[in-house]
Amino acid sequence: MINEIRDAVVSGSRSRRDFAALPLPDHYRAVTIRREEAGMFAGMADRDRDPRKSLRVEEVPVPELGPGEALVAVMAGSVNYNTVWSSIFRPVPTFRFLERYGRTSELARRHDLPYHVLGSDLSGVVLRTGPGVNAWNPGDEVVAHCLSVELEHPDGHGDTMLDPEQRIWGYETNFGGLAELALVKANQLMPKAAHLTWEEAAAPGLVNSTAYRQLVSRNGAGMKVGDVVLVWGAGGGLGSYATQLALAAGATPVCVVSSPAKAAVCRAMGAELVIDRSTHGGEGYRFWRDEHTQDPAEWKRLGAKIRELTGGRDPDIVFEHPGRETFGASVFVARRGGTVVTCASTSGFTHEFDNRYLWMSLKRVIGTHFANYREAWEANDLVRRAVVHPTVSRTYPIDDVGQAVHDVHRNVHQGKVGVLTLAPAEGLGVTDPGLRARHQDAINRFRVG
Repeated sequence: MINEIRDAVVSGSRSRRDFAALPLPDHYRAVTIRREEAGMFAGMADRDRDPRKSLRVEEVPVPELGPGEALVAVMAGSVNYNTVWSSIFRPVPTFRFLERYGRTSELARRHDLPYHVLGSDLSGVVLRTGPGVNAWNPGDEVVAHCLSVELEHPDGHGDTMLDPEQRIWGYETNFGGLAELALVKANQLMPKAAHLTWEEAAAPGLVNSTAYRQLVSRNGAGMKVGDVVLVWGAGGGLGSYATQLALAAGATPVCVVSSPAKAAVCRAMGAELVIDRSTHGGEGYRFWRDEHTQDPAEWKRLGAKIRELTGGRDPDIVFEHPGRETFGASVFVARRGGTVVTCASTSGFTHEFDNRYLWMSLKRVIGTHFANYREAWEANDLVRRAVVHPTVSRTYPIDDVGQAVHDVHRNVHQGKVGVLTLAPAEGLGVTDPGLRARHQDAINRFRVG
């Protein structure tokens, strides 16, 4: 039955009625971790934990479809850092999230299982919708953003990210996008960009929406024309979208990267100001003298380099996501009255900085986390209009997902790492070849492999 679903999508000739009539299988293949293996890396440093040992591809039952939900045939997904965290069981095993969610309602109890289907991005086709879903139908080509929210609390109705029952789908919920099928809430769905392949369309979702809220939204830094924006990890999955958004908005990104290859990625995107902080071939910044002591002299050296590149200007905005390793430097280099906007903390969650540079220079720190539906929709619209392009470095078949996640964990990737799930090959899924032809040069330039 899965093969019949895949063939129906690939053929591109089926009607909505045809998709609604496709039989559903009892099981599907999915990327999982197992509850009984949550202690397999006990005592090991995070960097030594190997996702190739914890991730499985196995057959799991198709979940029950509830009100307000959709079942999607997933053609491709992508790897985000939350998949790394899940795979190494850090900072906590994600089964704690599933247990907590499962206690909230009888329907949510479906998510509390001995296995966790991972993945917070997808592109695919709607197969079924539950009661109360009117905006989406079987056969619709979609991508999904990763905010799962209950919206039964008043705090969520100004900004759904403030709802106390908001969760990241595929990380804090089950039935994620690294699978042949996925279960999502209908208000996670957005139209797939018609000029993109399945693997390209699956890449931007989480990171593009996160960067949009951090930089563009009034819930984040409120970036404006002319701002100088320091972007950490600008050649990676999140930073590459922050760089594009800054360029599209008329701001000036200063891209900080960890290798000459990633510096080349930023220049290919159109960024002119790039700092390679690597030891070999770069500036060699080391912000920590040892595990416990930061080096303010290195903050000052970075600040001087930024001013050299910008003609004397300090960053109006610092786009922060590495966390512990860079946060002290970020607070220092932001201009007087400037903003450090932060999420993720991939190098560690405990941040240390000299508060004199925050308090006496009237700087702000803003925490952001993913995006609400409106922000995700606006970010996706930029992709659909080819204002923002996918930054895919490599795409793996689902059976090699352990290696894909290992690449991200070890930071040997550039841009996003894709995973083919039902799509039999790369390059499929384009339904507007004319739009693609008009932007083919940019698409090729932003494909960073």
